[in-house]
Amino acid sequence: MINDDLKYKIALSLIPKVGHITAKKLVSYVGSFEGVFKESKKNLIKISGIGSVLANSIVNSNAVSKAEEEIDFIKKNKIAPIFYLDKQYPERLKHCEDAPVLIYTLGDMDLNSQKVISIVGTRKATTEGVAFCKKLIKDLKEREHNPIIVSGLAYGIDAVAHQAALDNGMKTIAVLGHGLDIIYPASHKKLARDIVNQGMLITDFASKSIRDKNNFIKRNRIIAGLSDATVVIESGEKGGSLVTADIANSYNRDVFAVPGRVSDPYSKGCNSLIKANKAAMLTSIEDLEYMLGWEPGKKDKDAVQRNLFVSLTNEEKIITEILKEFSELPIDLLCLKSNMSTSKVSPVLLNLEFMGVVKTLPGKKYQLISSIYL
Repeated sequence: MINDDLKYKIALSLIPKVGHITAKKLVSYVGSFEGVFKESKKNLIKISGIGSVLANSIVNSNAVSKAEEEIDFIKKNKIAPIFYLDKQYPERLKHCEDAPVLIYTLGDMDLNSQKVISIVGTRKATTEGVAFCKKLIKDLKEREHNPIIVSGLAYGIDAVAHQAALDNGMKTIAVLGHGLDIIYPASHKKLARDIVNQGMLITDFASKSIRDKNNFIKRNRIIAGLSDATVVIESGEKGGSLVTADIANSYNRDVFAVPGRVSDPYSKGCNSLIKANKAAMLTSIEDLEYMLGWEPGKKDKDAVQRNLFVSLTNEEKIITEILKEFSELPIDLLCLKSNMSTSKVSPVLLNLEFMGVVKTLPGKKYQLISSIYL
């Protein structure tokens, strides 16, 4: 909702060196957002952490007039600005010391979802990197985790991650290093439109912001801050993906890296993260589940159970089918109902017990473990 207070919130976010911690101090001391821009330099300097340079920037700032222009842009393009005090502001990001005062969003989704993962990597992704990224996201869907997939809309792994999320019917967030008045790279305009329909574009840059490569480094803190974990899929020795991983580590978030051959240039970054204990090795969805404590959904468990049943021998299937009809049976009745001898049934039961399909009860009775068998 657009209100007059928003003008001063936006203006506050446009002042350099004002993060949400400094903003809190300013608003708490003065009493209102508008008051920050009407307070004297002398009084501003009295605030802890506000020096003369920042106080001078606030007093002489043209941020209010720029904010008025930004509001016109917001209204025209149906952009939703979210201030750090708003309940919609992502909680994960709010806990980061350098979180932005305000973010501009385009799209409709809950930023406080139970599961959020960022996936980043080189712009020059290999066939193997692309395949791994697609499979990881497909597995996340099939095992019913359905996390929001966060990335940066760049070429390579970023674009693959966004598109794979869309293809699997999952929500995805693209964090931009510029205002919402442009899309960079321009070739990703269609992808950006699709993301808006099935997710969200986020940036802390106002429209008409100067495009600078450092902005893309700056936006990495949002990618890391929005997420429970950051996954790096292919990276050279240097690059934005490694910066994102470092930031995620500084936020005490989990970081994963996909290992590769030491001779591959785009595996060097990932291998270095793993070697330096800055990232856990990620080779499959199971690694992610184990480290994050995520349990697969029912569909995946059902699939495991069906696969287990298919792998059983004919004798094992007969015994499990019989036990499915009864809560428990002694071995003599199992022999009778299966029309097999004790010498035949005993090793079958022993093998099923090792597989975790049946368990032995007191009195030499056997019971099917229903959570394993369908």
